[in-house]
Order: sequence, then C-alpha cells, then structure tokens
Amino acid sequence: MQDNSKGVYFGIELRDTYTCVSYYQINMESPETISTVMGSENFQIPTYIAKRRGVGQWYFGNEAKTQVKLGAAIGVDDLLGKAFADEEVLIENERLNARDLLLIFVKKLLSMPGYFYANSHLNKLVIAVERLNVDIVKTFSYVASELGVARESLMVIDFKEAFYYYALNQRPEYFLHDVVMFDYTEGKLMHYYLSRNLRTTPQIVYLQDAVHNSLGAQPDLEFDELIDRVFAGKIISAVYLLGDGFDGDWLKVSLKKLCHNRKVFAGKDMYSRGACYAGAVKDGAKDWPFIYIGDNELKMNLSIKVIDNRVMDYLTLLDAGQSWYEAYGECEVILDGNGEIEVWIQKPENRDAKVEILELTDLPERDNRTTRLRISAKPVSDIEAVVTISDLGFGEIVPSSGKVWEHHIALR
Repeated sequence: MQDNSKGVYFGIELRDTYTCVSYYQINMESPETISTVMGSENFQIPTYIAKRRGVGQWYFGNEAKTQVKLGAAIGVDDLLGKAFADEEVLIENERLNARDLLLIFVKKLLSMPGYFYANSHLNKLVIAVERLNVDIVKTFSYVASELGVARESLMVIDFKEAFYYYALNQRPEYFLHDVVMFDYTEGKLMHYYLSRNLRTTPQIVYLQDAVHNSLGAQPDLEFDELIDRVFAGKIISAVYLLGDGFDGDWLKVSLKKLCHNRKVFAGKDMYSRGACYAGAVKDGAKDWPFIYIGDNELKMNLSIKVIDNRVMDYLTLLDAGQSWYEAYGECEVILDGNGEIEVWIQKPENRDAKVEILELTDLPERDNRTTRLRISAKPVSDIEAVVTISDLGFGEIVPSSGKVWEHHIALR
C-alpha cells in the first residue's frame, strides 16, 4: 500500500491562454507553484504547443511560441477549445486528434517539477478550469487514462471550487467571517463570495459569483464603488485579489477600503494551489469540517436501508458534495422479503428524507434470502441519478435470471 504522506498532489490551473502548475506534499507548509524561470515568480505558462518542422519533436509554453516565431515549428492555436470539442488538427499533412495534443501538453507540464519530488508517487492530479461540462470531464478522463493515472487519482474542478479549497486552507482567522475573491484576468472582472452555515455539521459552504464590466478610465474609483456594492451589509474577514488586472499601482483609494479591518492578499496562482489542497482533502489527508454544494456538486445524499449483523443501517451510495460528473456508488446485498428496495433521498442541510420504493418487476419467485443483487447509482445531473439493480442469483444454488432494473431518482 502506498504511503500518501510521501506522495505528491498536482494542481493545474488551465485557461485558454495560460496554465499554472503547483505541487504539494503533506509535510509542506503550503503548495509551491513552479516557475518557468528559476528563482522568479513567472508562474504563467502559455497554453500552447508546437511541432518542430519535419520531425516529431514537440515544444510547449514560451519555448513553443519562440520556435514558431523563428519559423522552426508549427503551433496549435486554441488547444483547449479544440480538445474539448474532440477536433482534429492538420499539421504537415497529418491529422492529429486535439485530445492527443492536449495529452502531450499535460505530459510536458508534469515533467517540469520532476526534481522537486524525486522517488515520490502521484496521489492525485487535480485540474481546475473556469467552467465544467461533460465534454471537458471526458477529455481529461482520456488524458489521465493515457498518462496511466487511475480514475480515482484524477479530479476535475472549476475555479470556484479551487478557491473554496484555497480559502479554507488558510489560517482560521482569515475565514472567521465571509471571504471574497476578486478575479481580474485578461480584462474580465468577477468575484466569488464565500459564506458558511455554522449551524450544520459539517458546515455547508456557499459560493456566489458575479461577472462585472471591465474597469474604465478611473479604475480605482470604479473598483471602490464595486467594493461597496459587494460588501454591503456583510462582515468580511479576508479578500483575495487574483489576476493581471491588479498589476501596477492604480489601487489606492480602493485598497485602503479593502484593508480596513480585514486581511488582503494578492497573487496569480491561487487556483492551482487550491487544486492541490482539493486533492489532499479528498484523500482524507487533511481534516475537513466543510461541505460545498456548488454548480457541479450533488445536491442530495442517496442511501438504501439494509440490515447488517441484525442491526438496521443506511448504506450510502452517493454523497452530497461529490462532483456529479465523477460520483458513483455500488454495493451487493441479499434480498430479505419481497421484491422491493427502499431508497432514501436527503438534502444535506435537512434531517428529513424522502423515501422511494423501487420495485423489482417480474423477479423470479425464490426462497427468502436466496437472491443477491448488485445495486449501483450514477448521477445524470446534480439532482438526478440512475439506480441500476442487477439480479445475480445466489451462487450455484440459484442461477441469475439476467434481469436488470433501472430507476430514475430525482430531488424535487
């Protein structure tokens, strides 16, 4: 068995234009972000690859751009968009799948920090993108599979979730009250607002987001007015400023307001570092008294009622807070009684549960407790799941009928 305390968590922030890579081990105080220039804080790697003319050599990042400018290589524009759309790219009369080109890019990224983690294994690869959908998850599942990364070692999250993990891994006094991040990257200004329900166990975390107009001729005063709108009636413990839009010395009046009775931090690698924390939390390597119910997370717990050692219990198939793109639950049970399975559906913030009875229509008549069933649950959205029940028979005593029942479960 691998010792996860000695393994590495990789966090990759992937944008259309640039990428950041961080890594983390449990014995480190916090994740480290890899600079493309030793000793500098040049963390942004262009999301770009290029093929050397006439040979099968590939460049990535700034080197790829340089080689294209020199005329020595052919570059691939819009790498992420083409990979997510599963397009082909024509290079020197050869058609290449864009997903395979993204695979080359990710492989190059993971080779960069090799000297940082010699003799360590990969615990989790966590990729953060601005928005998630099924095609994006499928793309990274393919890339991870080709890299030899096990399914359970891959996480794909959005920037909101990366910020959630980053903010709540800071010192507790920084999230004593609410927390805000302003992301001003490449002319796009938005904010995330994080709050917690302190009355639940675990604490339920809420993240609101909003996109704003780019700042105009008087950015300091315009940002100052935006702060008033976002903070109105709220108590904020910490503020994070992310992105190249905050470069320069234009933050004067607004910065003074931000710093009044709260901590303010600036950086450009918070998503990739948050992704590292996400991997460690999901591995159980860090205490985590929170649950986040975001756009991509399941909004329900799904359980079945079972009897284990003569004690009635509830066996959880799906947990609220899991990414619905990746969640899956399965178990095997022996049917005791008639051909029905009780499924319990519960919101995480509510003690009450809705019970649905799943009927096993036309199940062959057998002696009691001589039918073994495999029950699996797979979400199809954040509030819906398909429960599949298969008749396995009972070893050599009772052959399987081959029957399979599918039931759609929804949180209403």
